[in-house]
Amino acid sequence: MKHQILVSLLTTFCATMTAQTTLTVSVSNPMKQARTDQPVVISLDDYEDTRSALVTVDGREIPCQLDDLDQDEEYDELCFLADLGSKEKKQYTITLYKKGEPRPYPARVYAEMLMRNDKVKEKNRHNNFIESITARGDCANSYNLQHHHGVDFESELNGIRIYFDKRQTLDLYGKFKKQLELKETQFYTSAEQKKQGYGDDVLWVGNTFGLGAFRGWDGKEPTMIDPVRSRTQRIISYGPLRTIVEIVDRGWQAPAPNNQQPSPLNMTIRYTQYAGHRDTDVDVKFNKNVKGYRFSTGIINVKGSEEFSDKKGLRACWGTDYPSTDTVKWSRETVGLGILIPKKYIASEEPANKDNYAYVVKTDDDDLSYKIIYTSANETFGYHSAKEWFDFLKEWRKEAEQPVVVKY
Repeated sequence: MKHQILVSLLTTFCATMTAQTTLTVSVSNPMKQARTDQPVVISLDDYEDTRSALVTVDGREIPCQLDDLDQDEEYDELCFLADLGSKEKKQYTITLYKKGEPRPYPARVYAEMLMRNDKVKEKNRHNNFIESITARGDCANSYNLQHHHGVDFESELNGIRIYFDKRQTLDLYGKFKKQLELKETQFYTSAEQKKQGYGDDVLWVGNTFGLGAFRGWDGKEPTMIDPVRSRTQRIISYGPLRTIVEIVDRGWQAPAPNNQQPSPLNMTIRYTQYAGHRDTDVDVKFNKNVKGYRFSTGIINVKGSEEFSDKKGLRACWGTDYPSTDTVKWSRETVGLGILIPKKYIASEEPANKDNYAYVVKTDDDDLSYKIIYTSANETFGYHSAKEWFDFLKEWRKEAEQPVVVKY
């Protein structure tokens, strides 16, 4: 009997020990200035069956997030946000559990996809929530399938929607305060909400890049993501620390190099929005090597805007225009836009035209990445002149190129 009890206790002890793994992670800031909300991402490839996690620093718990990137019901990454002083290094303890559920933390990001509900009359109260939609390439009007014309997402500082059509343009929401708003406004702010200090749409995009839309390039000008066999929008992660959305274009007949016959490409564009950030990460992945192809991206040439370029992949503008063709209902809005493209992906920086400040981009493999960023002059916390905005972007580039150093 004693032997059976001992075996039982040992079995329970071993099961408890194998149910969790503890990692010590060193995170250091290579820069002299203090930094907040710095993303730390840990791969879980070596820690299968992780179901829950706990992150502590200096003996206190901080929020973390588990993400299933390939939607196979297994978590692939853990992320948390680090606050570090000048040249500071901190030790973080991560405990991974094979049982339980992800711990709940206050949301600092938000993402939403909606189908219209004909029974709902208020434009900011629709409730047919979805998290993925696919339209065939011959869909007559995919732009109007979703309530606010495509997936939207935000941090406390920004708000973006991506049109569900061949443009796949990013449209912008300007805020007055640092807060999440899209759940309440659904990109259609009511008069009452405006009185309460909520923001609204601040950019007219038309057929331009808007803020960093990814397009083809035919040797002379950008081309739309068309024709395609199908196009998909989906939400991969809702937060609380980052939201991830994807645009999937299957069978895209992109302009081929050297006037070759187009060979259909499958392309996935992933947008990652971190809490506390006004910038957004853009990662483009193809189903095969696209060396020799040329693509394009950039920012809209806001009417009468002032341009900045460091000729090394950082390009920006500051301008004022109406966010709608309805100049009676809408007031003119001032925005600052920016895009940062690593030098290895740049084929050329194109002269400004009436629509865009464009780049031709390339890759020698099957992927490429860049960052986009914006501000609205409505912000009480932001930037209110071209000089302020451009000076900020120069510092932003330095931070983007010197991420925190993670060792574990």
